[in-house]
Amino acid sequence: MTTVHACRACRDGGDLDFAFTMAFQPILDLAAGKVWGYEALVRGPEGQGAAAILDRVTDETRYRFDQAARVKAIELAGRLFPRDGSERLSINFMPNAVYEPNACIRASLEAARRVGFSHDRIMFEFTENERFRDTEHVRKIVAAYRRQGFLTALDDFGAGFAGLSLLANFRPDLIKIDMDLLRGIDGDAGRRAIVSGLVAIARALDVSVLAEGVETAAECQTLRGLGIELFQGYHFAKPLLEALPAVAGLPVARAPALVA
Repeated sequence: MTTVHACRACRDGGDLDFAFTMAFQPILDLAAGKVWGYEALVRGPEGQGAAAILDRVTDETRYRFDQAARVKAIELAGRLFPRDGSERLSINFMPNAVYEPNACIRASLEAARRVGFSHDRIMFEFTENERFRDTEHVRKIVAAYRRQGFLTALDDFGAGFAGLSLLANFRPDLIKIDMDLLRGIDGDAGRRAIVSGLVAIARALDVSVLAEGVETAAECQTLRGLGIELFQGYHFAKPLLEALPAVAGLPVARAPALVA
């Protein structure tokens, strides 16, 4: 797709030929004992996995889908999150689908204003698993989003392409260490050494660290011992379709009931 076509698709929008919605999974700040935020995860209308939806996204529709997914997540957050809360909304985005950062963010800003959701509670995640066509362009996207007041995160850190190089070039607010690097870390000295090193690097760069995909109490305890405070995974809660899951021992953020 040419840049001209990309600009037109991102600007003009248009209907997709498939439906989708979002599930929400909590991100926990265990040091503070509270829900830090929720990640919006693409799902089918009946809860089908993300792959069933993403397989339908083509080069011709990726720009419209990226915009539509952001807006859907923000609209649902406006309905589900408490207006006066501090919980963040984390949204995945496709850097290769952003032709010009300030122009492509307009729909997200308009959706946030429309539903009364403060944009400084929004975090955009880009994944190390996506091979970027132009790393300088992605650096500009991250810089532009941070100027707008959004948080940025590097997802699946340690699983994809040139992770440390991306961290050095983009300096996101947060990195999410990939679940495969964390799996069974309580019984693996090598994994503990690697993660400990990543935590030290992130701390030196003033970048927060989140452990994603945590599945056991032993993994959680080990990661806390390595200095990680933010957590996400099935050990705490599975994603819930168009709703905020409960986490044992922690209050669930709830929006006030709408008055008819």
